[in-house]
Amino acid sequence: MAVLLRPTAAIAGGRQVWPVTEEHHHHHHHHSRQLRGDEAEAASQRLVEAVARGDAREAGELLASGRADVNYAGVVWLKARRVAEAALRDGAAAEIRADHEEIRADVSPLFLAAGNGDAALVRTLLSLIFGANVHGVQAKGADVNGKVFRGYPTTAAAREGRAEVAVLLVRAGASQPACEEAVVEAALQGQAALAAIFMGSDLVRPRVAVHALVSAAARGFVDVVDSLIKCGADPNATSRVLLRSLKPSLHNNVDCTALFAAIVSRQVAVVRQLLEAGVRRDTKVRLGAWSWDTATGEELRVGAGLADPYDAVWCAVEYYESTGSILRMLLQNGYSSGATHLGRTLLHHAVLCGSTGAVQTLLATSGADHEAPVKTSSRGSRSSRPAHLAARLGQAEILEMLIAKGCDVNARAEGGDVEAILAARHRREDCLRILVSAGADVALMNSAGESAASVACSGGWNVGFDRAVLAVIRSGTIPRSSDRNVFSPMMFAARCGDAAAMEVLLAQPDVDVDEQDVDGCSPIMAAAKEGNVEAFRALVFAGANVKLSDRRGETAIGIAQQSKKRDMFEQVMLEFALEKGMPGGGFYALHCASRRGDATAVRRLATTGCGDVNVPDGDGYTPLMLAAREGHAAVCELLIAHGARCDARTARGETALSMARAALATSPFNKAEEVIMDELGRRLVLAGGRVAKHTKCGRGRPHGKSLRMVAAAGVLRWGGSTRRNVVCREADVGGSSAFQLHRQRRGGDAYEAGLFRVVTATGREVHFVCQGGEEEAELWVRGIRAVTRAVYGKRGKE
Repeated sequence: MAVLLRPTAAIAGGRQVWPVTEEHHHHHHHHSRQLRGDEAEAASQRLVEAVARGDAREAGELLASGRADVNYAGVVWLKARRVAEAALRDGAAAEIRADHEEIRADVSPLFLAAGNGDAALVRTLLSLIFGANVHGVQAKGADVNGKVFRGYPTTAAAREGRAEVAVLLVRAGASQPACEEAVVEAALQGQAALAAIFMGSDLVRPRVAVHALVSAAARGFVDVVDSLIKCGADPNATSRVLLRSLKPSLHNNVDCTALFAAIVSRQVAVVRQLLEAGVRRDTKVRLGAWSWDTATGEELRVGAGLADPYDAVWCAVEYYESTGSILRMLLQNGYSSGATHLGRTLLHHAVLCGSTGAVQTLLATSGADHEAPVKTSSRGSRSSRPAHLAARLGQAEILEMLIAKGCDVNARAEGGDVEAILAARHRREDCLRILVSAGADVALMNSAGESAASVACSGGWNVGFDRAVLAVIRSGTIPRSSDRNVFSPMMFAARCGDAAAMEVLLAQPDVDVDEQDVDGCSPIMAAAKEGNVEAFRALVFAGANVKLSDRRGETAIGIAQQSKKRDMFEQVMLEFALEKGMPGGGFYALHCASRRGDATAVRRLATTGCGDVNVPDGDGYTPLMLAAREGHAAVCELLIAHGARCDARTARGETALSMARAALATSPFNKAEEVIMDELGRRLVLAGGRVAKHTKCGRGRPHGKSLRMVAAAGVLRWGGSTRRNVVCREADVGGSSAFQLHRQRRGGDAYEAGLFRVVTATGREVHFVCQGGEEEAELWVRGIRAVTRAVYGKRGKE
């Protein structure tokens, strides 16, 4: 064992005594006295160490020699018992663990012997007192009330649970402070027998006994509480103790009775015991964290221990024990579940504290009214019910319990607010979802004319509101709405653009896809305005009327075509047209497909015969014109093949060709012009026309002929004989070099407008002049080539 000796300073009876040096002439006399003092100190320290070791023999010898001071406090390592509260637990009592700690402390032999429970040694140390009490001097005896840093010898006996020693110490004249400190120590350490022994000394004042009782109750020592009450401690008196709780958070010194200490510390057994002992029920303590304003009915969080005093059952609700035993015991022992406090019921209090368990326990008892309003002093206003409170505070689990119990989900509170409006105002998404699922009417308005949706909107909480309501619809529940103009599930889903929610709504048997609000807006218009393509698609395929117009005369189609997502909306309409046939009303499927260059759609639409391919749309354009303008050559070919006419004109005089050329200016790769020219040429040559034919390769005089192509045979014809029905191998605008030479020799015009030539399969060159100038000549050439190609394939007849 480690020993620490203080230099020059001796500790006697808990006090430090410094050796006094006197400036004296008798140095020798002084020196011998100092030596004796050192010797005595060393002997006293040895005595302390011997007692600490429990070496009775050496202790006896040292005492017998009379050299050691019985009350000397020496420093040793001391092993002391300690009862520690472990970490707090949520809704349950903290675990209590006893362990021993080693500390350095100055202790007297009697303190050590009492703590070690060495009754014989205690008797020896104490008997010195009686033995030396001959001349009325108690110089030699151990002091029963000698206090060291760790308390009195009685404290040591109480701490370590040494009953026999305790009896000896009380008999030997333990003082009032010694017995009182020991009782409190016994209560904190859970030593019931020792508490009883020291209480039996009749020295403990009532105030101290109550402190011991409340401390033991907080730590959950049932037997100590029992002993103290039997020994006369008043279970109804209050004392100031440290109370701790994890949730609600508390770490305060509080004036309270044993019952409150046990409730806050969640000590079920102690509460049961105190209730059996018949503690008073009208005691009130300040422990709450919430204060109520009785005039307005508003609550205020003031912090633990600062609210108005309340009785035990309110405390049990706020500091709810997770199994509910404490609250149930109180309710069975004469506390009422319908009790009110400042106009509130216990149920309101449980909701406010967010204690799900307490709400459950209260709803299970008969007296709790789940529709009880908060009573306020201002008359005439409707008051909050527990469900309003839960919705406002976001207590979703509690709200579900109240709804399961059958509370009214459309009850009105102050200002006419229903639960859904409160949930929207305070941004409680879970609560709003639960309410709407439970059949809350989303269209109800408060006194200010606000609905849940408008409150969410003005509070900037649209996203949360939408999420909550969409979740309900997706799960298959249609939100209840008494007024479609305030809230229509269909319009709501269309605006949000949630396809899954839309499907659920459209699957309802009584669904009206074309419902219109006060402005005449229908769901499909709403979807188009918001650019919600998926919702738009669902509605179109569900048969929504795209021709319906609102107050301003807008239709869904019109809105879709001005939208930034025009392309996607058209795609939807096209798909619909292809699957279900033409939707009416301003949507030209073939025009749309032609403009988009969607060859597959054009082919299907043209073959299913969705009307004439030459019908103009609202602006007077035919599908061919639109395809030409966008440069979709393949689509132009398709349309022509299905009978599209190239010579149609708009009111402004535009033709497919002019539109293709206008587009060519902006995009040089417009192949559509070629296709249209080919078709125009084909028409021209098949119809035929008057031309002048040159003879002898430009040497003779030109004379008029009627020229045309025969489509079936693929021959160019200007008369009856074989020489005048030729298959053309080549066709070109202008004259050949030989022709130009001959014309110049004759002084004729070698480059006249409208001149074109063909080379027959036998290699003969024939030149013609048409009246329409160069443009018509090009058409003749293209037409001859096209018809020949149609019959003989790419190269003509070799």
